[in-house]
Amino acid sequence: MALKRLTRQRRAVLEVVRQAKNHPDAAWIYQEVRKVVPKVSLATVYRTLEALVEEGYLVPITRAGEATRYDAHLHPHLHLVCERCGAIVDLEVDLPDLKALAQKAHPGVEVRGVEVTYRGLCPACKTALQG
Repeated sequence: MALKRLTRQRRAVLEVVRQAKNHPDAAWIYQEVRKVVPKVSLATVYRTLEALVEEGYLVPITRAGEATRYDAHLHPHLHLVCERCGAIVDLEVDLPDLKALAQKAHPGVEVRGVEVTYRGLCPACKTALQG
């Protein structure tokens, strides 16, 4: 996919999220982008994230009472949220078409997205508790 306007800031934000080992929030992304584009503003990062979500390059991960995080992995997958440290871990599993199942069960609804989140322990916290 090509961005509508591949500005230096957009390219930097997208690359930071794509290379992140976690699911970063805007504040973390801002700090990382500033290493490449020192004069970028936090407002620009927020606008860029919004545009990248709207254009389908990023998926927002929202949890009540917490900052939105962003995921650049667009293939179908689930998340596990660690109850101890708050890390978000990608779970690669075969998924049924949940949108189709919901629409079949409830004709007349239009499902635009699906979010399934597991809660548990990330590998590091599980190891720490066992050790």
